[in-house]
Amino acid sequence: MKESFWGTFVVALGILAITFIFVFQNITNTDEHNYTLLKETTESAMYDAFDLASYRASGIIRIDREKFVENFVRRFAEDATLSRSYTIKIYDVNELPPKVSVEVDSKTIGAVINLWQNTTTQFDIVNKLDAILEIPYW
Repeated sequence: MKESFWGTFVVALGILAITFIFVFQNITNTDEHNYTLLKETTESAMYDAFDLASYRASGIIRIDREKFVENFVRRFAEDATLSRSYTIKIYDVNELPPKVSVEVDSKTIGAVINLWQNTTTQFDIVNKLDAILEIPYW
């Protein structure tokens, strides 16, 4: 009888450990996906918003604010995971010198259900990025 209780304990502990690993893996993958997507999207949108006419006329490196916001939202929406809800906050877009500050907030509902209160766990994953456009000198 004593061995059967130990066997039950080991099986329950294994199931609990696998559940925790699944939840933390899901959160870590979400955070990594959001950060990579934010970084690549910001860089691409800044290059798309580069004002080439201003650069050719006077040699000044600047970006267009409206183009950046439009390209950022379009590119982010194309590659975002559809099963999550995102909140995009663009805090600062400096046209000259080209600098942006962007924050992406996503909500992930955890797979663990609290049996005593009958609620699910919700995680807020926030990624912030400040980016400066650097053009290589030719």
